[in-house]
Order: sequence, then C-alpha cells, then structure tokens
Amino acid sequence: MHAFSIYIIDDEEIIRSGLEMALEPDYQVKTFGDAETAIDAIKITSPDLILLDIGLPGISGIDALKKIKHINPEILVIIITAYEDIETVISAMKLGAYDYVVKPIQMDGMEVTIGNAFDTIKLKKEVQSLHSKFLNESLPCFIGESNKIQTMMDFLSKVAKSPDTPILILGETGTGKELIASAIHYRSPNFKGRLVTINCAAIPKDLIESEIFGYEEGAFSGAKSSGKKGLIEEAENGTLFLDEIGDLSLEAQAALLRFLENGEFYRIGGTKRLHVQTRVISATNKDIDSMIENDSFRKDLYFRIGVLKINIPSLNERRDDIMPLAKHFLYEFNRKFDSHFTTISPDAETFLVSFNWTGHVRELKNIIEKAVLVGTEPVLTVKDLDIEHYVKDSTKDQINQNAGFSPIPPEGMDLSAAQEAFEKHYIEEALKIADGNESKAARLLNINHHTFRYRKKKLLE
Repeated sequence: MHAFSIYIIDDEEIIRSGLEMALEPDYQVKTFGDAETAIDAIKITSPDLILLDIGLPGISGIDALKKIKHINPEILVIIITAYEDIETVISAMKLGAYDYVVKPIQMDGMEVTIGNAFDTIKLKKEVQSLHSKFLNESLPCFIGESNKIQTMMDFLSKVAKSPDTPILILGETGTGKELIASAIHYRSPNFKGRLVTINCAAIPKDLIESEIFGYEEGAFSGAKSSGKKGLIEEAENGTLFLDEIGDLSLEAQAALLRFLENGEFYRIGGTKRLHVQTRVISATNKDIDSMIENDSFRKDLYFRIGVLKINIPSLNERRDDIMPLAKHFLYEFNRKFDSHFTTISPDAETFLVSFNWTGHVRELKNIIEKAVLVGTEPVLTVKDLDIEHYVKDSTKDQINQNAGFSPIPPEGMDLSAAQEAFEKHYIEEALKIADGNESKAARLLNINHHTFRYRKKKLLE
C-alpha cells in the first residue's frame, strides 16, 4: 500500500484515466466522475489529497469543496480548472483549497504541485508527532482537571505562540518548571531549534557568565585555547531555559539584560558583537521581590524576563489532581517494572489526597515508584507506601496544633462541647480540602457519606 492516497474527481474520463495512469505508480489512487459519489466515499475513508475539477455537473466544484472541508478540514484539495478563472480560483482558495492547476494539465507541473502538497502533509505529521511526544508523554505533572491547572495550561498555549517574548515561570521546587519550559518550546514557532537548559544554581557564579555567553581564547586562566561558544549561541532559533535564575551573579544579570534588550552580546574577552535570535525562558522558586529590595537582583532585568509570567500551582493547591496523577504514575511504573497493580486502596487514597506535599509532584512520583517496587500486588495500600509513620505523627501534631488542647481547669470542663468543637473543626477542614465535595470530605475522615452528612448538618447548619 502506498504511503499517500489521492482521490481524483473529474467528469472527463480521459482526464481521470490519464491522471490515474501517471500517479498510480507512486500513490494510491481512486477516481470519481461526480462529486456526490466522491463525497459519500470521503465520509467513509478520507484520502490525503483530492484533485477536484471546478466545473462538475450536479454539485459544483465550489460546493463540493465546501462539503469536503466540512467533512474533514485536514484534507488538502488541489483545484483543476478549464481556464484561468481568477474569481473562481480566489473563491476556492478562500474556502481552503491548497492550490490549483489549469487545463490542459501539464503533468510535470501537476507532479510538482502534488509533491509540494505531500511535503506539507509530512511536515504537519512531524509537528503533530513532536507535539504528541513532548506535550503528552513528557508532561505527566500536569495531568488533571482542576481549575488551576486548566487555567495555567490554557495560558501556556497562548503565550507559546510568540517566538521571542521572554517568559518567567514561578513555582516551588518539584512543581515541574522545566516541563513547562519544554511545553512552551515545543508549542512555539521555535520548536525545530534546540531547547538548551542551564541550571544557574549548579554552576559557580564566577563561571556562569562564560557558560551562557561563551568566551574567546585567553579570556581567563584555564580558558580553552580555541575559545568556546556559549549556550545562548547553542540555542539560536530555539529556546534558552535559565532555571534558578535567582542565582545569577549581578554581572551576569547585566549581560543578560543587554541581550534581552537588543539580541546582542559579547563573548567573555571578545570585541566582536554577536547577534542571536532565541527565546529566553527563566524560572525560579525564590522571592524575586525580596531579592530586589536586598539589591541582589536587578529590578530592570526582572521586568524584562517577566514580560509574561506563569505561576505553577503547588500540588496542595490542586488536590483534585492528586489521584489522577497517582494512577498515572502507578501505570507508568507498572510498565517500567513489569508489575501488575490494578488499583489504590481507599485508605491509601485518603492519605495521598490529604497529605501535605512539600515536595509536590516529584515527591508523589517518588513515593509511588517505591510502592510499586516493594508493594504486594494487586492493590497498592498505605503499607506499600511505607509512610504510615507520616499518618500517625503528622496527624498527632496537626491535632495538637489545631485543636489547641489545654489542661483541664480546676472547675472541670464540658467534654461533649470539646468533642463537638474538635469534630466541627475537622469537618470544616475536610470540606475545604475537598472543595465542598461531601463524598471526598467523608473519605478524608474515613467515615461513610451518610454519617458525614448527619454530623455536618448537626454541627454546621
């Protein structure tokens, strides 16, 4: 079977036969003498390309084009016209025709037009493949349907469209800042260029500037005799991701600001002014406002790197996404370790949803990985998570802190009132965590829904 399929729609049999004979060796070809029959076939199986005569009997070529695009907007259509009718051609192009050819058909020109069309299809499939790879497989941290994550992903899709506008990603360690940078790069016009990442906190401050901008021969003691290209040059026509930008020295900050202002820079020790087109994405978990007040971060640089800002919500702010994430990681590690866990027990779910995730998604992923390695199939339990001590210790600390226990006064106390105050507090906390969902709140407190509703009505309403 040929890689690409073509439908030929023309009422002149000699043209259909001639085109079929010429194209059959390279493509899978079907011919139709009228638009009605062809449209019925397209509803069942869409071809990659259609050669459509504009002067058809019955349904006209223009009307047929409208119907074809309605059935499948992705099909490329090349119009065939008996004369160079500019108005008709313009109408067809406005309706989404890819190109047109004029009768009598010159096969050399037709083959070039068809070849260009299939090059377009190949490129589109390449883009879709890249997008699928980098936006689905590589973004497990952003699985979920919480309002916060959906809002962030919608904003990400919009800001990615620019090839050079600086973006600042803000979020705590473990929330997935590097994955967001990757998602922006592969959704942007720069996706064919490189995504170059540098962790500013991992490189000594006296070397970071030479890593980013490069250096010339003899620029400093220990410099390579040939000099070195900086990462900003490696990212030409792509994306430079500066993780932990809050760790940049003030000297490097000044050089980066100059580059962001006009796209120009000098290598360390160099006199030649260089120009590079790239998008700079920065990320930090630090409080940049406080750093500006302490004169450890330039205010003007902050304005330049943060033309657009993306705030990544912590896992504790998107608890509705915890179980979808946990199940994703369970499936991922099942495949990796050839395990056969089928579900997560209710007590493990209750713990995962209510736990304070200081390490965020990264911590959740690590815990699930360990559980799959050491747990007993097929149900993953709290015991498999190996964090029962967290449940006991953190719950005890939380109860002592939140309930505000105090010694029994000399005159005694109302134990029933104290119990009700205790219960009321945790019902309110569970409802807050569950965003008002009573079923989820009941699971968090390890009681059935009926009991929860009864206690809620008695104590809160």
